[in-house]
Amino acid sequence: YNTLQYVLFQYSNQANSLKALISSTTSANNLAATLARASRGGGGDGDEGGLASRIVATDGRRCRETGGERGSMAGEGKGAPRVLIINGSPHRAGCTATALAEVAAELERAGVACETVWVGNAVKGGCMGCGFCAKNGRCVQNDIVNDLLEKFEAADGLVVGTAVHYASATGSITSVLDRLFYASSFDKRFKCGAAVVSCRRGGASATFDQLNKYFTISQMPVVSSRYWNSVHGHAPEDVRRDVEGMQTMRMLGRNMAFMVKAIALGKEQLGLPEVEPMEWTSFMDEHPRD
Repeated sequence: YNTLQYVLFQYSNQANSLKALISSTTSANNLAATLARASRGGGGDGDEGGLASRIVATDGRRCRETGGERGSMAGEGKGAPRVLIINGSPHRAGCTATALAEVAAELERAGVACETVWVGNAVKGGCMGCGFCAKNGRCVQNDIVNDLLEKFEAADGLVVGTAVHYASATGSITSVLDRLFYASSFDKRFKCGAAVVSCRRGGASATFDQLNKYFTISQMPVVSSRYWNSVHGHAPEDVRRDVEGMQTMRMLGRNMAFMVKAIALGKEQLGLPEVEPMEWTSFMDEHPRD
């Protein structure tokens, strides 16, 4: 199983037969359970439900994949750069996961510790603008966002992946990022950021732009690839046939690894640029509300 990277099955009604097939093999119970969880129905544009993509190994050769629970990053060593990967698709093992796994493999190959967190349905809601986080350093809605705050602070880079829903990011990842970036009081400057988008046909560029705005407002360098970071397909096997998209993911992983290492070296030798106090521009006095 250390060499197993891809497991394919069609739809949820075929999951039981595949489970029976692999259960007779040594140490297959965990894999069968993973496939059973991945066989839930539903679907969205670019992330077909019930289709399993790469099963991420946890032996240190691939990024650790979690459902938001606390845990150390795979391949983590003292002083090793760290990248947090967030899968914002409603499907744990769909098209978005397939693309992110390709990025993760290159990060691990370059010696970068990383962890993939699947958001799933662990989001209670969007930002309420209550101000609790400004006073307490965490969100009043005690869900996956508060777990991600700790992981984000410890990371040198952040990769956010999403399926495309109505030419925009999923509702769950939008809620997570709104609250994660607003509630994080730590310095995010020069943490590297990258967006990964999966769509069936259209809406990738608009979604890509949406995600990059979280990075650019936080002084986070945006890591690019040879093309915009998107893959196309209705199912994981479609994404794997998108050879240009998958190559874009591999190059993104390599570029992210280079950037986090280069910035770490720059911090050590040059330090960070000077920060000015925040200036606010407001024309409310000139144009009062009706």
